Amino acid sequence: MKAYIFPGQGAQFVGMGKDLYEQSVQAKNLFEKANEILGFRITDIMFNGTDEDLKQTNVTQPAIFLHSVILANELGSDFKPDMVAGHSLGEFSALVAAKALSFEDGLRLVAARANAMQKACEIRPSTMAAILGLDDFTVEDICQRISDIVVPANYNCPGQLVISGTIEGVEKACELMTEAGAKRALKLNVGGAFHSPLMEAARVELQSAIEKTEFNEPVCSIYQNIDAKPYKDVASIKHNLIAQLTGAVRWTQTVEKMLHDGAISFTEVGPGNVLQGLVKKVDRSVETKSAIIN
Repeated sequence: MKAYIFPGQGAQFVGMGKDLYEQSVQAKNLFEKANEILGFRITDIMFNGTDEDLKQTNVTQPAIFLHSVILANELGSDFKPDMVAGHSLGEFSALVAAKALSFEDGLRLVAARANAMQKACEIRPSTMAAILGLDDFTVEDICQRISDIVVPANYNCPGQLVISGTIEGVEKACELMTEAGAKRALKLNVGGAFHSPLMEAARVELQSAIEKTEFNEPVCSIYQNIDAKPYKDVASIKHNLIAQLTGAVRWTQTVEKMLHDGAISFTEVGPGNVLQGLVKKVDRSVETKSAIIN
């Protein structure tokens, strides 16, 4: 079975999508439609902006979504997924590629999500940190012992877990993780504590937008971040998308479940190859590749 996977924030790079824009009229039209919907020329930032411009949450998220969705669209009849999944933001790209959401509605939701997350970050200073070289149980245990808010946020692959919370909570957790034998406890250059209770204001805002948006049943199951299980029914998909903002991204468990359910190849659709690396950390023998236009 063929699995298609869609990256999240952090995969962006200046110049992303420019080849699609220049080589395909269909892709160019979608990019221009996106500029209209967003109310600013995101293509200028994607193709020729600075790293700093591209790092702004309200730019990064729509940019990665556009690259992924337009690339999937360009694959045409070659895009035949038996299952899909996306890392955090990538879940929205996966849903549009799998025909559960229209391009326009998907982009509006991603823009609403990015703006809501940006606002939540400004309410209370917060951060995230990557913990390398500890097992999940130890990381979870240390987080629970800290009085400040700090939670496991991204289960990326075995031995790599990102934590999220208040600045004080994350700093304290990093100290304890290092003492417990972590190879590295590295604070990340992010705007705030994504996938933690500190995103509650954003979750409420996104819930309102998702509930007003029409979804269809996807062409194949989507394995969702919140519990790593496959879904096709619209009510569950919406519920899980909303819960994702304050819940953990269970990527390790998602890949394990897709493998268990018969995935023999993983194709990454979007910028970069981060997810392929994470899949290989779960199972070195499985085939991984990037989506390429023939």
